Amino acid sequence: MNPATTEFLRQRFTEYYKKTVLVPPPSLVQREWGFVLFNPGAADLRMRRHIGFSGREEMSEYIRNIVPQHTYYSTAYYEKPDAGTMADKGWCGADLIFDLDADHIVRGPYDQMLARVKEETEKLLAMLTDEFGMDKKAIALVFSGGRGYHVHVRDLAFRSWGSAERRELIDYVCGIGIDPAAMLTGKTVPLPGWHQRFREALLEYLRWIGSLPEEEAMIHLTAMEGIGKDSAATFLKKRAEIIGDIERRPSGMILKNRVLGIITGQPEGEFRKRLLFRAALADEPVTTDTKRLIRMPTSLHGGSGMRVQPLELRDLHDFDPLTDAVVFGTRDVKVDAKFPLRMPMLGSTYELQKGIITVPEAVAVFLCCRGMAEIA
Repeated sequence: MNPATTEFLRQRFTEYYKKTVLVPPPSLVQREWGFVLFNPGAADLRMRRHIGFSGREEMSEYIRNIVPQHTYYSTAYYEKPDAGTMADKGWCGADLIFDLDADHIVRGPYDQMLARVKEETEKLLAMLTDEFGMDKKAIALVFSGGRGYHVHVRDLAFRSWGSAERRELIDYVCGIGIDPAAMLTGKTVPLPGWHQRFREALLEYLRWIGSLPEEEAMIHLTAMEGIGKDSAATFLKKRAEIIGDIERRPSGMILKNRVLGIITGQPEGEFRKRLLFRAALADEPVTTDTKRLIRMPTSLHGGSGMRVQPLELRDLHDFDPLTDAVVFGTRDVKVDAKFPLRMPMLGSTYELQKGIITVPEAVAVFLCCRGMAEIA
């Protein structure tokens, strides 16, 4: 990022922070804060952290004065949040956090990545409320300003949890460590949970393999280590019987079928893809970290120029980040684009060519923040 681009972005961010009302997290005085400042020509981002505030006005004034590129606060609560070392801060607990980032889920055009990560977020929220019985009022939902969403659970029941307890919860959410035999044991009941999801994924897989021409099905099965031609052929003949058993008499004994045991034990492949589609693919290290820094809602994301937008759970379905989290306008700005690209924003789609072009200010901010263009 050249000096002209840095100055352009800093001016736009300054304008935003002068006008906006910043919303601090609960228990503001117990939070540690961290900031990354605009630094033209710097090869890496350096964070200014171990900062604490005595109240909302001090926090707001500080942010308006330094105009940060990125603004973070701790998910943890501390006795002395501004202490210079983690050992001296006095940890008092932490919010339960889930981070869903499209980068970890799918690659593709930005708008498609945002659409997919919204689906994962909806699945996660359904798990937390329907399966764990979490109170919706204790859940805060935030668009990260970049490629995903943050889910903050501020129920006191979880605040004292350590990394091990949080690991168990995130493993459940992500479908990690599932025991196939346990998933097929027990009555078929129309309740949400991994028993139902596992059986649905397995039935879908078995019907899919039955839809293939026999030669393709054989190639698919014998490509798995431990499955020979005779075993694959026998399995295909018994496929309908296995489906019936899963639907009517689910039992771990079904896995006595060696081929089915191999299929359900694969770390990758068609069955695993169907199973993980039913998981909520949150970023595991974020949930297990009890001293994490996370982006401040109502701040700007320095990698996109979009607002870190708090949301009501009921508004997620209709939320469009490329309109609803965009804070800059449509006045013309000349930029030097590094490559051609298609950019949807503010209800329009811009077909941008490489080189010097004129784009709306909101698009210019986004491109410059992402390193896709410089101010011309």
